[in-house]
Amino acid sequence: QVQLVESGGGLVQPGGSLRLSCAASRSIFSINAMGWYRQAPGKQRELVAHMIVGGIPNYADSVKGRFTISRDNAQNTVYLQMNSLKPEDTAVYYCKLNYYGVNYWGEGTLVTVSS
Repeated sequence: QVQLVESGGGLVQPGGSLRLSCAASRSIFSINAMGWYRQAPGKQRELVAHMIVGGIPNYADSVKGRFTISRDNAQNTVYLQMNSLKPEDTAVYYCKLNYYGVNYWGEGTLVTVSS
């Protein structure tokens, strides 16, 4: 079993930046894939960024050029750097890691973009 804990959410003004973290309870060296998703109020959960390890990151059109997914194996942590935030980025953000074909999800962290 793997536990994931997201952090880094909060209230930010439009145009601002946040870095979300997803800390795993075990080494992420052996993950097959990693991703960030979000769910806005009244909407379905959607993919924000996803990457198969060794491959090229895939981003939602709405965040391309603004968000970057990365990882730090030494810290067992996956990140989502979010720049030029917009009010429509407001949502609960979830990370997902795939270990040997099994997906694990975190509990989410709330990001609110508002002036």
